[in-house]
Order: sequence, then C-alpha cells, then structure tokens
Amino acid sequence: MLGEKGFRKLADQVLSKSKADQTEVLLQAGDSALTRFANSYIHQNVAESDAVVRLRVVIGQRTGVATTNDLSADGLERALETAMLVAGLQPENPNTPPMPAPQPVPLAVAFSEATANASPELRARAAGVFCTLAREKGLTAAGAFRTAIWEMGVANSLGHFVHSAGTVADVNSVIMSDDSSGYSEAAAVDVRHLDVEALAAEAVDKALRSRNPRPLPAGEYPVVLEAYATADIVSIMGYLAFSALAVQEGRSFMAGKFGQPIMSPSVSIWDDGLDPSGLPLPFDFEGAPKKRVDLIQGGVAVGVVHDSATALKDGVASTGHSLPMPNPQGPFPLNLFMAPGTASPEQLIAGLDKGLLVTRFHYTVPVHPAKAVVTGMTRDGTFWVEGGEIAYAVKNLRFTESYLDAFNRVEGIGRETRLLVSRFEIGGVRVPAVRLAGFRFTGTTEF
Repeated sequence: MLGEKGFRKLADQVLSKSKADQTEVLLQAGDSALTRFANSYIHQNVAESDAVVRLRVVIGQRTGVATTNDLSADGLERALETAMLVAGLQPENPNTPPMPAPQPVPLAVAFSEATANASPELRARAAGVFCTLAREKGLTAAGAFRTAIWEMGVANSLGHFVHSAGTVADVNSVIMSDDSSGYSEAAAVDVRHLDVEALAAEAVDKALRSRNPRPLPAGEYPVVLEAYATADIVSIMGYLAFSALAVQEGRSFMAGKFGQPIMSPSVSIWDDGLDPSGLPLPFDFEGAPKKRVDLIQGGVAVGVVHDSATALKDGVASTGHSLPMPNPQGPFPLNLFMAPGTASPEQLIAGLDKGLLVTRFHYTVPVHPAKAVVTGMTRDGTFWVEGGEIAYAVKNLRFTESYLDAFNRVEGIGRETRLLVSRFEIGGVRVPAVRLAGFRFTGTTEF
C-alpha cells in the first residue's frame, strides 16, 4: 500500500518525465488474504500483496498503454518508454476523448479497520463455524473467506488527481451430502457485518432440505428466485445492456427504448458507487467522479452509464463508469442495486400454488445479448413448492430464458436485500429475492 502521499510522489515522477500530449497514471494496489476449506477442514491459507501501475499516453490521436508492478524509478521509466513506443505504432483514432480535467470527487465510506486488520485466526474461526455445523449434520463443508484492502489512484497531466482506499470481506460456502447441496454467500465492507453463524445455518439447512431430489420435466414454471439468482440476472443485464457503448452499438435491449416500459412496473435498478450499503468506489478508472445513474425506474428504461468515450459521442458528461482506457468493453456499472419490495421470504413462497424455489444460478452464459437470453443451471437447492409450501427437492434444471422477459413477469419482490461481490469479481450488487409468474426450464439433469 502506497497511500495518497506515496501515490502522488510516484505519479509526479512519471508525469514529469512524460513527453506525451497527455499522460495518465493508474494505480491499483492491495493486500488480500484468503482462507479456503473443503471436506470440512481448511486446506489453504494464502495472502497476496501487489501494486500495479498502468500508464496511458496520448500522442496526437494515438494511444499507448503499458503496465508494470516494478515501481522502482527504472521500472516506471521503462513502462513509460513502452507506452510511448506502443502509441507510436497505433493507428490514429479521431474519437480519442480528452482525459478528465481537475474536478472534485465525493468521499465514499469504504474502509473498515476491522477488515483491514482481519487475521488468519479470524478467518479460520469463521471456516470452523461452517465445518463444525456441517460435521454435526453428517455433511461436508467447502468454501472460502476473503478479507482485502484495496487502493486506487488516478493522476493525469491535466492536473487531475484522485486517490481512495477501501476494504472488502466476503464469504461463500457449499455444504454437501451424497445427493444434495446448500449454498450461502455474503459480502461487506466491514467484516463484522458478516453473520457467519447465520450463513452456515442457511447453507446447512438448504443441504438437508435438498436431499433425495426428484426429477422434474422441463417446462415453464412460476418461480421464487432467491437473491443469489436475482444477482445473476441484474449483473448480466449490467454486462449486456446498461452500458452506453452497448446502446451505441445497438446490442443493448435498452437501445431505442428510453422512456418506454420494458420491465414490470415494480422493478427499479440503479448504479451508485457512493452508497455505503454497497461496495463503494468514489471514482472510475479514469478518475471521473461516480454519479448515481438510474437505469430502470418503475420498469421504464431511463439511463445507461458512460465513460469519457461514450459521453463524447453522445454529447453528455461521463457518469464515472469507465474501465481502464482504452478498452473494448466500454463503461460498466460496478455498483448495482435493485429496489426491494415488501414481501417476506415466506410470503414470496406462499404466493406459489405450484412452482419452484431456486437458490441460485450456475454457469450462466448469454445466448442472445440483444434479447438478454441466457442459459444456465440451477444449483445448490432447487425445490418444488405446492400450496405455498416447500414440498420436496428436485433435481437441477437447465434454463434458457430472456432475463428481460423474466423481469416482465415479476409478481412479488422481497423486502430484504443481500450484498454480493459481482460475478465479474469487481464491484458489488445488492438485490432482493423475486417471484416470477413463469421461467423457462429447457433441460433436466441427473443430480
């Protein structure tokens, strides 16, 4: 960890030597520790410290990038020379946006001393809770507990300078028997906010309930999706559709639909990098300040996120959602939220006469991005519900469904939300459980 003072010294060192028209210094550093357990004992405890500097230079309309984790004066100078060399070999891009000018960046509450000081013993005790409870029930536990400090800074030759640091703690578990499994997961800035006992009980209970699963034919069934499955839907929508580049290229289901209802009126989704109930980050990888962006409001398409390139093309301001520039992905929503409803978990299930309770989705892959069609599997607890009560466990099912169509069939939304690390392993997503009038399952399994 360099700290703000250390990063400023490093950035000044690079910027003073650069002869490019514009130069950007992006620092990503952190200390991460991970404790893994399987077969109900800890088998791995690792820790990593790294600091990577990414240099971007713009010469005329040519851009060059070089990355190094050699932060010595010689290492940084070599990286700068490489970036200059790369820029000279690139074709001109007349759409190259200027780097952000100096501007204020709001503070974000993202740091916890408890997480920063988390010890291997703390993570081991947490793993022990999962393993002990699983053994007591004749099950086996597997999972991982991570605590990390991250640091990020951006400085450019226009005089813009931003630096921030934060923490994240996340835990996940899969509890298994011979023919069943249960799952739990949660994330937080402050490790003390992870209720390990409750998470262990949740996964163990799910593994016990999902024993002796019965086959169920493929078909369309009403479903209750727990927050883990909802998170997959919202995250993939963010990947496929909530980027201005996806709209500009016509591959987003938002394209041409702004101001129109495209989902159930009960669905509202937004991105907010400053919300302390998520995993905050006050600026993006260009150093632009994060702004809250409403994406879906009452089912209506209202906005997408921008970086400097898409903002320049649309004649608007960046919303602070750039990935490291330049990149083919475009802007990305890294702090997604979905509005909760009013239903308790029991009320959501009680609304099913006949249908399925799905714990989570696994190995989901987009099939048709413009229609948000995705295929994947249910996992770690799929149940048949009859008369508003769980009747028995069923074997996992493959689905092929438009997530957009699915969110047009929302019948109920849970009042509780859960914060998870994004499936893309950067940023977070906080979502509730939902009940849908129908969901298309297209294949069966033997497990």
